[in-house]
Amino acid sequence: MGVTRILFLADTHLGFDYPFKPRVYRRRRGPDFFRNYEKALQPAYRGEVDLVVHGGDIFYRSRVPARLVDMAFLPLKQVADRGVPVYIVPGNHERSIIPYSILAAHANIFTFDKPICFSKRIRDVDICLAGFPFVRYGIRDRFSEILARSGWKNTEADVYLLCMHQSVDGATMGPKNFMFRGGDDVIDIHTIPSAFTAALTGHMHRGQVLDRDLRGKRVATPVFYAGALERTSFAEKNERKGYMIIGVKTETVGNSLQWEFHEVRTRPMVQFNLDTDGMDKTDLLPWLKDRLSKVPADSIVRIQIRGSVDNALRMLFSVNSLRTFVPQTMNVTIRIKQDTL
Repeated sequence: MGVTRILFLADTHLGFDYPFKPRVYRRRRGPDFFRNYEKALQPAYRGEVDLVVHGGDIFYRSRVPARLVDMAFLPLKQVADRGVPVYIVPGNHERSIIPYSILAAHANIFTFDKPICFSKRIRDVDICLAGFPFVRYGIRDRFSEILARSGWKNTEADVYLLCMHQSVDGATMGPKNFMFRGGDDVIDIHTIPSAFTAALTGHMHRGQVLDRDLRGKRVATPVFYAGALERTSFAEKNERKGYMIIGVKTETVGNSLQWEFHEVRTRPMVQFNLDTDGMDKTDLLPWLKDRLSKVPADSIVRIQIRGSVDNALRMLFSVNSLRTFVPQTMNVTIRIKQDTL
C-alpha cells in the first residue's frame, strides 16, 4: 500500500508584529512568521506529501483583520488547488474558532470546528482524521467523551489520526524544561485510544514526540508536536523551530511510523543583562555599541536592566537614540527591572 506522507505544522501565529498601518518605522518580525509559513508548505507545493495538518494557532490572536485572514489562507488554498487536502485545528489563540475567509470555502480545506471525523482515501488507504477545536477547561475529564462525539468509532479506516491542540502528559516547554504532569487541562496520554496510529497536536511551541508515559513505558499512540515555526518569546531563544513530515506505512498487522523534523531558519535571539548602578552615559554608550557589534546584524536583542536609571540613561535608551547606532536589521527592546529614579 505504500507510505502516506503527512506535512504537519502548527503554531504559526501569523499577524504577530505585523501592523498594516504602522505608526513607527522599524524592522518588524511579522514577515519572519510568514516566510517560515511559506517555507513549511513547500513540500506540499511540490507534491511531496499526501495531506497537510495544521495543529492550531494559525493566528496570533482571535480578532484579526480580514486582510490578514486572507493572507493566511491564500497559501493553504494554493496547496488545496494542487489536490492536497488541508486539515485545520482551531487553537487557543483563535479561541477555538477560525476567522472566516472566502478562501477557506474550498473543497480540499477542512476545519475541525467541532468534534468531527474526516474520511479520506489516498491511493488504497482509507484514513480517518478525527479531532476537535481547542478545549480551554477540563479536557482531562472530558477528552474521551469529546473524542467519541467525532464519530471515529463508527468510521471504517485503515489509519486513524487524532488532530487537536492540547497539552498532553509528558510534554515539555521553556528554558527549564517544565513538564506537564496531570492537571485538569492536560490529557492523560493513556486515554488516547490505541486504534489511533498517531496524535498530531499543537499548543507546545517546542517540537517533540511523546512515545513514552511519565514512567518511561512506551505508549500505543505516539503524540507529535511540530512546535512553532518562529520564536514568540525569549523563553524559546535556544529552541529549534520547524515542521514535521510523518510517514504512515499501512501493514497487514498494524501500521508503522517514520518521521523527520525539518528545521527552518530563525533569527538569533540574544539577551544582555546590565546593572546600571554606578554607570553614566559615557560608560554605557561604549558598552552598548560593543555588545551589539558582536552579535549578528539581524538579531532580536533584549537588554534587561537592573539598577537605577536617571534621565540621561533613559534618553540613551530612547528609540531615537538607539536608531543612531543599532543596525536597521536588528530588533532591540529594553526591559527595566528596577527604576529607582
